[in-house]
Amino acid sequence: MDRIHIRGGNTLNGRLPISGAKNAALTLLPCALLTDEPVTLRNLPRLADVDSFGHLLNQLGVSTMIEGARPEDFGRVLTMRAGRVTSTEAPYDIVRKMRASILVLGPLLARVGEARVSLPGGCAIGNRPIDLHLKALEAFGATLETTAGYVRASVPDGGLPGGIYTFPVVSVGATENAVMAASLAKGTCILENAAREPEIVDLCNLLVAMGADIEGIGTDKLVIHGRDRLHGATYSVMPDRIEAGSYACAAAITGGSIDLIGANADDMHAILAALRDAGVQVDPHKNGIRISSDGKLKPLTLSTAPFPAFPTDMQAQFMAMLTKADGASVLTETIFENRYMHVPELARMGADIAVNGRTAVVRGVDRLVGAPVMATDLRASMSLILAGLAAEGETQVQRVYHLDRGYERLEEKLSAVGADIERVSDG
Repeated sequence: MDRIHIRGGNTLNGRLPISGAKNAALTLLPCALLTDEPVTLRNLPRLADVDSFGHLLNQLGVSTMIEGARPEDFGRVLTMRAGRVTSTEAPYDIVRKMRASILVLGPLLARVGEARVSLPGGCAIGNRPIDLHLKALEAFGATLETTAGYVRASVPDGGLPGGIYTFPVVSVGATENAVMAASLAKGTCILENAAREPEIVDLCNLLVAMGADIEGIGTDKLVIHGRDRLHGATYSVMPDRIEAGSYACAAAITGGSIDLIGANADDMHAILAALRDAGVQVDPHKNGIRISSDGKLKPLTLSTAPFPAFPTDMQAQFMAMLTKADGASVLTETIFENRYMHVPELARMGADIAVNGRTAVVRGVDRLVGAPVMATDLRASMSLILAGLAAEGETQVQRVYHLDRGYERLEEKLSAVGADIERVSDG
């Protein structure tokens, strides 16, 4: 099993390319099931989750062709074609590896009229039920039941009739599944209190490029007029705002200056505002965003919430950064329970963090000290990398397969801006 070794204390400076967004890619990939024509995705990140989703699509009968598959390439071009869907079952042995697998449910229902999808896996960050996915699809006319670890779903003869569904709470994944299913409905589907994340805008833009009729893109009310069929398209995956935010924290915690090439400031308002409040200089430009810091960080009070508010996927990284702030910061996690599993590992490095329910108080310390630590989920693993970059001595991060799910060639990117970091294999 691989480990990441970091010898901390280096100031990070230079240009760092931002990859295509993991969360967008995993939403765009299942769109291939909605048409029998080729769908080509550019700027597709090289990530374990993307590879797993590709294997799932292959299992369902989707043919795939990859360009840019060399190890030294950043990003890839993937062309998919579901000329004929040969299976409507997403089996446990594939789905258990990642939660996003549930996103084949809506497209299979829309295209074939039935699906049997295993309940999903992914990061162990608390209870993340799929009930809202099912309720939205039921509101559009699907019949669903959950039994023996699988969701069985079907639609009436002639397809989904359409309907209206109001989400009781904002759900990104459920919005995505419902929009994809609705794109081939026989009637009109309306989603209220829909998620507004940039990744959902990216999904809707691809669907429109494929011929879908969607009103209200970027708002919390989506009106989808179903089409008889969709056609193929070529589309570029949006830049990863969470990766960009993570490397912005790396510049901040090391007192450096990193130019995030390809990052889109328009998708990152809450993240960039929080960085500015912490005393970090943020300079968007036409090619990306420059992040500069003198290492003197101010404490923050932050609460996670759905877009456009501060994202839960940046909570762990900001916590690591704020361990070096001058004063006490307060972080409140409102999206997921049990998303403070990185706290004990940060404490091993000298962080002063007290957790009470959904709130964590982070008191800045003068120094962090390298230590062996263990990653527990994707974003938690990045928080340990950030702490290691600022710590004195060597930090060893174990279970880095979590990182490989969401950060393309992390150690290479950080090395290029001055980090002393390497991946070590136990053989």
